[in-house]
Amino acid sequence: MTDPVDAVFDLDALLTDEERGWRDRAREFARTRLAPVVEADFDAGYFRGELVPELGAAGFLGMHLSGYGCAGAGPVAYGLACHELEYVDSGWRTLVSVQGSLAMTAIAKYGSEAQREAWLPRMATGEAIGCFALTEPAGGSDPAAMTTRARFDGGEWVLDGAKRWIGLASEASVAVVWARTDAAGEEALGDADGAAAGGRVRGFVVPTDAAGFAATPIAGKRSMRTSIQCDVALDGVRLPADAVLPGARGLSAPFTCLGEARYGITWGAMGAARACLDAAVARSRSREVFGRPIGAMQLTQAKLADMLVEYEKGMLLALHLGRAKERGALTPEQVSVGKLNAVREAIGIASQARTILGGDGVTDEFPVMRHLANLESVRTYEGTDEIHQLVLGRALTGSPAF
Repeated sequence: MTDPVDAVFDLDALLTDEERGWRDRAREFARTRLAPVVEADFDAGYFRGELVPELGAAGFLGMHLSGYGCAGAGPVAYGLACHELEYVDSGWRTLVSVQGSLAMTAIAKYGSEAQREAWLPRMATGEAIGCFALTEPAGGSDPAAMTTRARFDGGEWVLDGAKRWIGLASEASVAVVWARTDAAGEEALGDADGAAAGGRVRGFVVPTDAAGFAATPIAGKRSMRTSIQCDVALDGVRLPADAVLPGARGLSAPFTCLGEARYGITWGAMGAARACLDAAVARSRSREVFGRPIGAMQLTQAKLADMLVEYEKGMLLALHLGRAKERGALTPEQVSVGKLNAVREAIGIASQARTILGGDGVTDEFPVMRHLANLESVRTYEGTDEIHQLVLGRALTGSPAF
């Protein structure tokens, strides 16, 4: 049977053969390896880490990067993979984002050749998991207020501080940790401006087996239960002088990595929306009341039509951003439009789908409540709605309101 959504919205006509190939590969993996276990894993709060090497073997880890065993796929192909993974569950797209868009991108863009050689090939295969430790317990949306410190002592870096909501940290072999340096460290790095300022934000490649590094999974989550987020403590973690990412100077480096992740969310959140839309369409055809399918009712058709329109708009925006990214023309403000719109519309679509499913929509017979719960986390991380609104407000008015 022709898919009713695809029959109305012919996205395939806008994609290349290579992009469709990546999409189909991701769809096959997500629906054969992830979907059969996702409800049980969500209920149990279980991260199925044994599947990470399979993601690596399929080429999805760091797939937008080139060299070091990475696939070198284009931005739209990467977005489509995010879409298909999040169709099943946001936790799995989050893993690909944390591993590839955050940790691997930081090392690839800002690391030394030795750091790239040491970590990227292993991360591309899934042999090594990485995490990206930026957010702090009291910092949230204000990384400039970072309290984690890196002091230079006896030719070594010493890191002290705390991070929170760090994805995969307890499973990771390597953490990219962001900390504020001291003047001595900046002087050792030969950065006179950084030394004069008393230090600046820098990234550090931290093996998670280093003494003083501890990651504790956050308990009690009602969202993102197929993935892991942690509190991270850094208590006198000693690192060699070359542990610093040499190309990362200031907050622009982690913000660039966050932009990569936000781009993936623009596609991924629409995957969750599509799953909810598909469930609602199927239920509207199979459930009968008053002697006919509920899909024959005017109000149900109006809901489905509105959901389809918002889904199509979200996908066209994602594709537009992907083509801009191909040209090297994608701006942070455009990424904020994508992330803000995608998550907001996905939550709206999921909520509307729940009404069509009726009481059964709150059960695990359908994926909608799980997607709704996950999307509330996606809404918050990589920039809250309010942060993206302020980014866009600044672009429109020229006045920062942060």
